Amino acid sequence: MKLKKIALYAALLTSVAGSVPAQARELTVMISGGFKAAWDTLSPRFARQEGITINTVAGPSMGRTPQAIPARLARGEPADVVIMVGDALEELQKQGKTLPGSRVELADSRIGAVIKKGAPPVKIGTERELRATLLKAQSIAYSDSASGRYVSSQLFSRLGIADQVSAKAVKVERIPVASEVAAGKYAIGFQQVSELLPVQGVTFIGELPDKVQYTTRFAGAVVRQSAQPDEAAKLLHWLASPEAQQAVHDSGLHSVKATTPVKDADTVQ
Repeated sequence: MKLKKIALYAALLTSVAGSVPAQARELTVMISGGFKAAWDTLSPRFARQEGITINTVAGPSMGRTPQAIPARLARGEPADVVIMVGDALEELQKQGKTLPGSRVELADSRIGAVIKKGAPPVKIGTERELRATLLKAQSIAYSDSASGRYVSSQLFSRLGIADQVSAKAVKVERIPVASEVAAGKYAIGFQQVSELLPVQGVTFIGELPDKVQYTTRFAGAVVRQSAQPDEAAKLLHWLASPEAQQAVHDSGLHSVKATTPVKDADTVQ
């Protein structure tokens, strides 16, 4: 009888131990701001269907801040996937920080504009409309990312109004441009569309006209030191799939077209 009880107890322990996973599957994803809105929608869906835990670490694609993705990797922070601006990712590839052949193109991001909710409507659909709107605006805000650098150093000049607007155009550092427009600090604000749309209290008035547009490519890759390289690669290919691309569109991004020339640039929000 005693031996039977011991055998039963041992079998019970074995059964309980076998029901507990040996190691929970987790992915750590480092991501920059332009893709973040789409990611916030998509990552829980992938986690549920794969039965894994996803840890998201946000940071700029480049720059000197300790939160920047290259800085995080340089000091040894663990990650499985990076999703960031294309040319910044290329630098990580050259440094051997990502697995060769693991890069996946995910989306293109364009620059748009917002005004404070309730403000009189304006138009920027054509170059003429955009020029007139900027000349009439009492103040103009742009980001401290590459989209802002483009607006301040190229867009105004291309429209032939650099001298007229320079005194009223202001760079917004570290925080979303749309939040400052919503607070009434600026009449109109420019940033990547995917970073404008999530902000409350503003009205999105559209993207820049095609002839003066600036497009940023977002892509992802598997980190060389990933503990889950197969799962990481699966995630990236799923993000590029038609199933996931609807959420990408809804966030203000565009699907990648191989024939579309892209000027890679950073976003630091």
